[in-house]
Amino acid sequence: MTYAARTLRAVRRSEPTGTAVRTTTAVTDPASDSHEFPAGGGGRMDSISIPDVGALGSSPLSSTPVPQNRSVASPALSVGWARHLDEVRAAQRLRHQIFAGELGAKLPTDQPHSLPGHDVDHFDDFCEHLLVRDQVTQKVVGTYRLLTPSQARRAGGLYSEGEFDCSALAPLRNDMVELGRSCVHQDYRSGAAILALWGALADFMQRNRLQSMVGCASLPLHHPGLTYGEGAARIWAQLPAKSHCQPQWQVRPLLALPLREAEIAAQPQPVVELPPLVHGYLRMGARVLGAPAWDPDFQTADLPIMLQIADLPARYRRMLGC
Repeated sequence: MTYAARTLRAVRRSEPTGTAVRTTTAVTDPASDSHEFPAGGGGRMDSISIPDVGALGSSPLSSTPVPQNRSVASPALSVGWARHLDEVRAAQRLRHQIFAGELGAKLPTDQPHSLPGHDVDHFDDFCEHLLVRDQVTQKVVGTYRLLTPSQARRAGGLYSEGEFDCSALAPLRNDMVELGRSCVHQDYRSGAAILALWGALADFMQRNRLQSMVGCASLPLHHPGLTYGEGAARIWAQLPAKSHCQPQWQVRPLLALPLREAEIAAQPQPVVELPPLVHGYLRMGARVLGAPAWDPDFQTADLPIMLQIADLPARYRRMLGC
């Protein structure tokens, strides 16, 4: 997850819509400000170049076709990095539509960065924003944002540090990125959009010799027949031991769920199904870093997760082109 430098804030807010930030050559020191993207794109600041990754159907690393099981009605998609303020705004509008409109998140409206109809926070100006577009309508239909080690330092830390004590991750920080604000429009959730996003993420990690990705997977707090938060607590309690990280990487929630694990375990309630996205992360080799944190604004329980490139199974390496 890459973040633009702090001074980009002034650039973004003053640049005309559609104006590109200058293009430059990048190097690949994971701990530095410089990160490499596939050749051919515009750039941001004086050490980062940002391209369009390309149309879904081509590997980000080569021209080898990616297998697609598209129906006739499925749209053609493309994936690329935001280069202009208007592209970032499109991602923020999609996030607002999904987080506030679909999921009922209480997004702040009284902050200096607040913008009606947009999900905007302090970290956006430090992030690179990955976008999936419908090639026919050119609408942004999926997004991720990424924070690199150097930009996390400029931002004052990780977004996750607002929810967790992440001090145990200090030894990993020089080659660790944070992923966040992932969402896909409801009409494009067949799997193609998330495959496009993950292919571009894998390419970025490989090009820049970055090893670890961290972020949060959101668990709903409302489940039929269960009290508020109980479903999320049960999901955490049900996770198999093999899905947990090594003890030295465990993080601690700053605001725990308003339930006691012992009370949950003692109640003879049915098993709560693991959300498909979390199940997908675990199949890819991700590990859970600790108990979920309670996010009262987004009305979710956030499960801290880490995926290390070395743990990706071979079939996912082939699928993502890495």
